[in-house]
Amino acid sequence: MSEFSGNVVLITGASEGIGRALAEALAPQGPKLVLAARNAERLESLAESCWAAGAEVLVVPGDLTEEAQCRALVEATVARFGRLDTLVANAGRTMWARVDEIRDTGIFRGVMELNYFSVVWLTLAALPHLKAVRGRIVPVASLAGLTGVPSRSAYCASKHALIGFFDSLRIELAGSGVTVTTVCPDFVVSETHRRAMDGEGRPLGESTMQEARIMTAEQCAALMVTAMAARKRMLITSTRGKLGRFLKIFAPGVIDRIAAKAIAERR
Repeated sequence: MSEFSGNVVLITGASEGIGRALAEALAPQGPKLVLAARNAERLESLAESCWAAGAEVLVVPGDLTEEAQCRALVEATVARFGRLDTLVANAGRTMWARVDEIRDTGIFRGVMELNYFSVVWLTLAALPHLKAVRGRIVPVASLAGLTGVPSRSAYCASKHALIGFFDSLRIELAGSGVTVTTVCPDFVVSETHRRAMDGEGRPLGESTMQEARIMTAEQCAALMVTAMAARKRMLITSTRGKLGRFLKIFAPGVIDRIAAKAIAERR
């Protein structure tokens, strides 16, 4: 039997990118998927493909920057399926501007609200249900949550906060049966890059990444499914990411240069 057969899996940011690819990767195992994002039309198209692949699906459009909607999402999940087994907190947004180029300081608040606070609110609402079934929490952070990255200050801050929160929560959950698998992807092909905010708070409108040279969302999702099933502590999706954890301790100047080079080359 597949690990996620019948498992109630709530995925935020499911309309595109990693979230969509993860739903499609899990669907053939026959889970009960709850798909959340703002774009209802894209969620419905994803739901159709997941149903066809063997999953049961509940679509819940909404804005997760509102705490009440985070609680309502968890309540809708439990009302439909009777429980919640796995919470995948994937919804997020990013920005692309040097600190001295930022004119709209609301960028910092906006990024933090979705990338950090919405995940905290969801987790608080989900915890009683996850404890009841010895479930899984899968926050999608980033390599940028492990080291600084130029032109991504607000994004890095939100992902550092996310990792710190779940490192603390993991310790508190010891013995409860609930596990935390923190996912730290390297660059992944996603619409998120096109919506990244510039220093004025406006979406870029196009990706600045060399998308042919970075991981696809499908490749990232495949790694996530394996890590989730094994209840790994952390998934780092690239060799340079794994190396960077050690370099940051023993040769921090080197990892600074690697981060600067990655941004300069957009890959």
